[in-house]
Amino acid sequence: MDRVAPLELLDLDGTLSAEDRDMRAVVRKLVDDLVRPHVAGWYEQGRAPVRELAAEFGKLGLLGMHLSGYGCAGATATAYGLACLELEAGDSGVRSLVSVQGSLAMFAIHRYGSEEQKQRWLPPMAAGEAIGCFGLTEPDHGSDPAGMATRARRDGGDWVLTGGKMWITNAPVADVAVVWARTDEGVRGFAVPMDTPGVTAHEIKHKMSLRASSTGEIVLDDVRLPEAARLPGAEGLKAPLSCLTEARFGIVWGALGAARECLETAIDYACGREQFGRPIAGFQLTQAKLADMALELQKGYLLALHLGGLADAGRLRPEQVSVGKLNNVREAIAIARQCRTILGANGISAEYPVMRHANNLESVLTYEGTSEVHQLVVGQKLTGLSAFV
Repeated sequence: MDRVAPLELLDLDGTLSAEDRDMRAVVRKLVDDLVRPHVAGWYEQGRAPVRELAAEFGKLGLLGMHLSGYGCAGATATAYGLACLELEAGDSGVRSLVSVQGSLAMFAIHRYGSEEQKQRWLPPMAAGEAIGCFGLTEPDHGSDPAGMATRARRDGGDWVLTGGKMWITNAPVADVAVVWARTDEGVRGFAVPMDTPGVTAHEIKHKMSLRASSTGEIVLDDVRLPEAARLPGAEGLKAPLSCLTEARFGIVWGALGAARECLETAIDYACGREQFGRPIAGFQLTQAKLADMALELQKGYLLALHLGGLADAGRLRPEQVSVGKLNNVREAIAIARQCRTILGANGISAEYPVMRHANNLESVLTYEGTSEVHQLVVGQKLTGLSAFV
């Protein structure tokens, strides 16, 4: 009997344009050629060739691909989502590189920056020649960014920044950081060249998750910046939160890529692994697991497609993105864990991608809003009452 791939179960490809399918095929081949043969080694070594990957991604227009102008591709939100799905099927850390570059650092400059800042940073970032990071999270302020301790004070015509940011993707290799700081006028954003005196970045070691990703701490020790470094359109906490909403949209899609990779691996393994004289894929309990996981994957994909349509129509709201991240990451990590059981002892081997994806998804579950935070966002919208305070 013929087999069908998990995401072909409902013939959902018919909802995509030919351009979207072609773009997806290009990204999938890129991942096949540049990521899959090496990513297990990167994960084991705890490092990845970020600059080399960024250069290749830039050639294909994947960096800031949903932005327009300044060398950006101007693709649809759905096309960007499909790219995130394929990238994370390779590894969550690889998708994080693209998400942080395009949907956090580049988006912040594109949306809130001056024309001078856009001209200076966006073209080389789109080409992968310059790497960006996004400095919002602090050692003591993660889910509550309103409590940030990083300060920016005026000193004549300059600004002086003091503080620190933690768990910042791309920080150790970045050329520019979009840093958020508290001022006497409220929260403001700054495009901070990483070679500015007083800026240091330290690689975070000994991670058990996202090991094929560069993660760091940024220390700001009386960093003096001109007024031209401030993002003029960013006033208040809503600015960085809007950037997070932009990046979370990519996570909604990306998590499905990790889940799909795990499920396809489990199906292939189950069809070839024999116990008690037959492939374990022929056992009822195994098929029940596979059917349930395929069901959740399809539902998550339908949700992502719907959110992509809303985004392309200009009608996507932050709480809708919270629904997507809450559901799709939660289901993706459940799929990864269940797939591990099908592989048995082999499920913990780096020969297969399942445990690596499961470990990575532990980080995806937490960053850019924990599941609990997104539950409260949805709960607030349903009840009209905030449970954050």
